[in-house]
Amino acid sequence: MTRPVIAVGSTRKPKLAAVNEALGQIASLFSANAQFEIIGIEVESGVTHTPSNRAELMQGARQRAEAVQSLAMQRSQSWTYFVGLEGGLDSVEENGQRRVFLESWAYVSDGHRGHFGSSGAIELPESLAEEVLGRGTELSVAIDQFAQQTGIRDAQGAWGVLSANQITRQEAFRIAVIAAFAPFYNAELYNKEAAGRSAAAG
Repeated sequence: MTRPVIAVGSTRKPKLAAVNEALGQIASLFSANAQFEIIGIEVESGVTHTPSNRAELMQGARQRAEAVQSLAMQRSQSWTYFVGLEGGLDSVEENGQRRVFLESWAYVSDGHRGHFGSSGAIELPESLAEEVLGRGTELSVAIDQFAQQTGIRDAQGAWGVLSANQITRQEAFRIAVIAAFAPFYNAELYNKEAAGRSAAAG
């Protein structure tokens, strides 16, 4: 029996590992013996190298998934789900002070409908936030300089540096993926909610 294919708009190891781990956790919620094949395809997000607000993060995740879906159509591939993952910053003003948060977002589509999920947020030190937002340095470059390490993006990520490795980049994306898949593996609940609204409108 052919396994359903989850096509992810990235070839980066933390992102693919996050999707693999998330699907391993939720597969049985689709069916008792569900197994998925996960493939990674490098696509453009269509947003800046470090998104600076939530709307841009969501746009980047969606556009990655949609780019993979377009490739599936071009290649006549019947992939089951399309996943876009985007990490970046969200800046808010709180009590007169700028606070900048690192967030990880996922968008999952079955080709007909799509849903978002996120991981929560962790606050950046002001000096790191200023380096990225004020000076325009890419977060992956800035976090390497900040932590005096190299290749952090493909290892623990900025999440790992900021949380002293209590939450890694992979873990943040894992949570986002599980959240974005919820309307698919918990379809009865989501469809029931929609039906309830329709009945009320009638």
